[in-house]
Parts: sequence; C-alpha cells; structure tokens
Amino acid sequence: MFKFRPKKPIRSFRDLEVYQKTLDCAVVYSTDVKPKLIQLKYDLLEGMTNCALSIPLYIAEAHGMRFSDFKVAVATLEKGMLGCNKMIVYLEQVKGIYGKQFITDLLDELSGRYMDLRGKMFRLEKSWQKFRQADQNLAKLKRPGA
Repeated sequence: MFKFRPKKPIRSFRDLEVYQKTLDCAVVYSTDVKPKLIQLKYDLLEGMTNCALSIPLYIAEAHGMRFSDFKVAVATLEKGMLGCNKMIVYLEQVKGIYGKQFITDLLDELSGRYMDLRGKMFRLEKSWQKFRQADQNLAKLKRPGA
C-alpha cells in the first residue's frame, strides 16, 4: 500500500524536480562523459557541453517568467524540452562513433534520463497552463458585472 506524502512546496526553480534532475545529468555529462570526449577529440564537444547546461538554465528562466510573460515562459520551457532531444541525439552519435571506446551503458542511461525528463517538462508545462486557466477563470468571477 502506498502512503500519501504531500509534495514539498515549490518556492523557487531549485525546488523543481526537472531542474534538479537536468542539473544532475549535466554534472554526470561533465564528470563522466566530457573528459573521455576530450581524449577522443570529439568535434562537437562545445555544442554538447553548451546543450547539457542550457537545459537547467532554460528551466530556471521559464520558472522566473511564468507570471510576468507566460507565453515566453512556456516557449523557454519548450526550449528545454528541445535541449533534451538534442542531448539524446548527441549521446547517440557519440555511441555510434565511439561505441567500442566508450561505456555505452552510461550513454544509454543518460539518454533515457533525458527522455524521461523531457516528458516531465511537458507535464510541468501542462500543469502551468492548467493553473493559469484556473487563475483566469477566478479573475473573471471576481470582476464586477461579470
């Protein structure tokens, strides 16, 4: 039987699970994948590194903008989802090029984490939209003459 545990309130972007886990992925990339790619002189290293760190950055930006400019916040969160897709492509390319010289289980595991996180970001976006709609409906009810 599952016990109900209320979720910890979100006070900042640092409380978001998608932020924490994408930052974890960026750290794993930087400590376990990047050094080996430097040794192998991987051509797309800079792009891959920028992509890995941009994902948690997009989440932080989106969270900060969601009340001031909701459309831009959603677009920024979608950039984070695109970043997850790009990291999966980078990781699969590395596996294809250097498969025999690399621990492919690590690349597969990291790709899987990015795929799961992309889905979680999509659900976060949907929850933001749901709460925004509820706030707009509440505002309509509070308006005199509405």
